Parts: sequence; C-alpha cells; structure tokens
Amino acid sequence: MNWGKGIFLTILAFVALIMAMVIFSVRMEGIELVTENYYEEEINYQDRIDNSTSANALDRTVISYDSQLNVLILDLPIGTRGELQFFRPSDSSLDQEIKLEVNQSGMTKVSLKDLKPGYWKIQLKWEENGVDYYQEKKINL
Repeated sequence: MNWGKGIFLTILAFVALIMAMVIFSVRMEGIELVTENYYEEEINYQDRIDNSTSANALDRTVISYDSQLNVLILDLPIGTRGELQFFRPSDSSLDQEIKLEVNQSGMTKVSLKDLKPGYWKIQLKWEENGVDYYQEKKINL
C-alpha cells in the first residue's frame, strides 16, 4: 500500500465517522427544550428578576420543603393568589402547574407524594398587596 491509498482511506474513515455522528444525533429522541416559549420568557426575564428581588426583601421564608412529610410549606397571607409550577428539567411531561388561592390563615401545605423521585425546580409566582413576587426552590425527592 502506498501513501495515496493510506491518505484516501483515512479521509474516507473520517467522513464515515462524521456521517455516523450526524445520523446518530438527528435520530436522538428525548431532547427537550427548557421551555416551549423560550423567546417570550427571555423578554419577560427582567420582570422575573424584579419580582425575585421583591421576594428576597420579605422578612420571611416563603417556600420551605419538609423532606420527612414530603410536603412543600408556603408562608403566604390570606387572599394571596398565585401559581405554583413543578418543573422537571429531565422530562417535561412530568411538569405540573397549580393555581393557588390562600383562604385560611397559617402555612399552606402542598403534598408532593404524586411527584416522581428526582430533581425538581419549584417556581412560585404570587401577588401580595398589589406587588408581584417570584421565588424558586430546587429540591430532590
């Protein structure tokens, strides 16, 4: 075998490797975006930062996780309306959203028994006294 054939076979093997990688990556399933409305959420990101800053200025911990009881504890005043999202980065089909309306005094408990074990990002958006707030917590069940 001479140099010409060796170079040709090396280039041919490289092209075959690249083609195999392209075909493999195109056929992959289960690759999901973080969110369906990525660009819309990017535009509203400054509002989320402002709402998060407002939530951090509160003198209480709004979201707590009790791993013994497997519940989420929310410290929200009566009359608060909000939205609680359970976000699973590894599988968007497990994501859930709960509308909140606090009608009783004390801590609001949300059971997490229906959620599959693993990593979850909990996002809470709420309005209190005309001010919008946002807070998130990352937990492992």
